[in-house]
Amino acid sequence: MNLLKDRHGEGDDGCAHAAHRSAGAPDALAAAEAACLSRGARLTPIRRDVLGVLYSTHRPLGAYDIADALAGQGRRRLAPITIYRALEFLMAEGLVHRLASRNAFVACPHQHAPQDLVAFLICEGCGGVDEMSSAPLGRALSGLLEAERFEPHLQVLEISGRCAHCRAPAPAEAGA
Repeated sequence: MNLLKDRHGEGDDGCAHAAHRSAGAPDALAAAEAACLSRGARLTPIRRDVLGVLYSTHRPLGAYDIADALAGQGRRRLAPITIYRALEFLMAEGLVHRLASRNAFVACPHQHAPQDLVAFLICEGCGGVDEMSSAPLGRALSGLLEAERFEPHLQVLEISGRCAHCRAPAPAEAGA
């Protein structure tokens, strides 16, 4: 019995998080294209494909994982430098975040205000990443940083633990 499948439901990798993320991918890609167009930035086919791969999963992916996924879609294998260049553009446009603890990337389907603190909840069970942002938490952190006279380059918080789906007992465990 696949406990991960039982706890998470159906979907990519047997996880409901991934199914939800994949279902929203077309709308998220259209919004990303519109955002780039409004800023005069160009979402090239390679950049769009890289972003599409990231939208198709709830797990953070490295450049080699992205290259493998694209090759699996019948596309010629891209060099890692090409993937990294696309990721740099996508990060600069606020469409992708880098998770330092995983040296991997996740798509960001919504825009954040500069003062918002972005927090990633990284599940050690299923590998999924949920993103949240909070202006009040960002302001509180800014106050702490000002008190220390520290000027941050980037404000990202990564929290590892177990998501609600992984913490829930499997159906066989619930009746025991």
